[in-house]
Amino acid sequence: MADFIKIYEENPNQKEISKVVNVLKRGGLIIYPTDTVYGLGCDITNIKALERVARIKGVKLEKANFSFICHDLSNLSDYVKQIDTSVFKILKHNFPGPYTFILPGSKNLPNPFKKRKTVGIRIPNNNIALDIVKTLGNPIISTSIRDDDEIIEYTTDPELILEKWDNLVDLVIDGGYGGNEPSTVIDLSDGEPILVREGKGSTEIF
Repeated sequence: MADFIKIYEENPNQKEISKVVNVLKRGGLIIYPTDTVYGLGCDITNIKALERVARIKGVKLEKANFSFICHDLSNLSDYVKQIDTSVFKILKHNFPGPYTFILPGSKNLPNPFKKRKTVGIRIPNNNIALDIVKTLGNPIISTSIRDDDEIIEYTTDPELILEKWDNLVDLVIDGGYGGNEPSTVIDLSDGEPILVREGKGSTEIF
């Protein structure tokens, strides 16, 4: 049975955030709100937790397209190769926001992702997600719980999310109704922006 915690986005309660972080530190999986859709995530440094997420999504961990939720751009240097000023400006201008930017991965990526040439980075405009990552001290991985074949409420209504995911995850955060539009994905790994998926974020940055 998953825990169910209500956290308000306007002013997240630090005590509740700490409970979430303790679950992550123990290798637990959480479902949490972002500025787009609810996400399924775990601590990126915990291999067993990463493997659980990959199993749920039906993918091999090494091939999984998980993005990293960071608190701010200071996390970047840990996981991303040196980027030029124009790329940094795009990131600074659009984060926090509903974007996933694909960037060249560094040699410091967690073990399962070592062979990856690129990494997807998210800094969502959502205080709950940002506070979790800040308190944890490193990014969490993110993969959407959205399913095109499913009734929308099961990915937007926290109580129905709990009903569906109760036996698969350790904790579901009720951060209010979620959206149903994913992030806009832009590949910046070669310096020039390439639109991979149009989502909630404006494509005006081109």
